[in-house]
Amino acid sequence: MFHRTRRMLMRPPWPEDSRALHAGIADEAIVRNLATAPWPYLHEHAREFLQLPVEPGLPRFLLFEPNASGTRLVGSVGLGEHEGDVELGYWIARAHWGHGFATEAVLALLQIARTLGHTRLIASHFGDNPASGAVLRKAGFKPTGTSSMRYSKARGAEADGRDFTIDLTRTDIFCCESERRAA
Repeated sequence: MFHRTRRMLMRPPWPEDSRALHAGIADEAIVRNLATAPWPYLHEHAREFLQLPVEPGLPRFLLFEPNASGTRLVGSVGLGEHEGDVELGYWIARAHWGHGFATEAVLALLQIARTLGHTRLIASHFGDNPASGAVLRKAGFKPTGTSSMRYSKARGAEADGRDFTIDLTRTDIFCCESERRAA
């Protein structure tokens, strides 16, 4: 499955993406905010990730920005399973922080999730990463009011996680993308 946003091409990861993936994610400031990625993040970890099977209803995408020399990797967004729920996760390469790519990718994945028949998603961020919470709020996620301890492989320990959810049956979350970009 492929998808195009205003600024990005979203496509499945391929084995030949290992160098670009490694270059984009192998940054402790990124990896420590992910639950399942190890630190240090080695090239072999990128190759292993790219070989993971993908379930049809839980797509994963690499995000590419077209430029004069082709494309460059912006990050990744995808759906996964967490304790019986469908969970949205993402990361953005440091060079692209603060430019709205995360919100754009999350909004696109919400549309895809709805098309696939999902009615509710969860997401979370570590308490020391409030920027991720801001992205989730801009995309229409609502805090559940709960925190949970979540294991981070890179940190080697559990850390305080802030929990969010979104009801994909609400039509208003898909009507106002231009307003969200302006926020």
